[in-house]
Amino acid sequence: MTDSASHIRLDSASVKVLAHPLRSRLVGALRLAGPSTATALARRLGTNSGATSYHLRKLAEVGLVVDTGEGDAKSRVWAAASEMTQFENSDFDDDEDAATALGWLERDWLRHFTEKFGRWLDVRQNWPAVWRDRATMNDDNVLVTADQLRAMHEEIGAVVTRYRRVGQGNPDAKRIATYLIFYPVDMDQAPRR
Repeated sequence: MTDSASHIRLDSASVKVLAHPLRSRLVGALRLAGPSTATALARRLGTNSGATSYHLRKLAEVGLVVDTGEGDAKSRVWAAASEMTQFENSDFDDDEDAATALGWLERDWLRHFTEKFGRWLDVRQNWPAVWRDRATMNDDNVLVTADQLRAMHEEIGAVVTRYRRVGQGNPDAKRIATYLIFYPVDMDQAPRR
C-alpha cells in the first residue's frame, strides 16, 4: 500500500476505513499538526478521547496512522503514516463498497476544502498584500487526452513535492494547502470505452 514514506496508495480496505467523518479528520489533523495523543486530538476535533482512540486503532489496522511508540498505554502518541494519500478511481471498479466509500470520501474532502478556503476568504484582509495576492484560486481549461492529463498531473505533483519543505527554517514561510482538481468541462459527453 505504501509507495514511499510520503505517499500511501489507498486500497479497498483502507478506503472503506478512511471513509468516516472522524477518521478522515484524524488523519488530516495528524498530517497538519504532527504526532499527537488521542486526548489532544479529541480536544482539537471536538469529540471524546474514547471514540478518538477507537478510530485511531482502526486507521492503524490499515496503515493510515502509526503508533510512534512514545507515551504509555493510556496516552499513546499517534502519527500519520504518510503526508499524502493517492488512489485511482479505477482501483475500485470491482468493489462497489470501496467505490461508494471513495465517493463519500471525495465529497467529504470537497466540503472540507470549501470550508477552509471560505475561512481564508473571510480572514485574508488581515494578511499582508503579498500573501493575499499569492494565496488565491485560479481556473483554466486545457484540451488534452487522458494520457496527457496524467502527464500534466504528474508534472504538477512533482512541483508540489519539490516545494513541500523548501521553506523549512524560514520564519517568513507559511504552510499552504494545495488542491489539484481535474474534471471534464463537457461532462455529458463521455467518450466510449
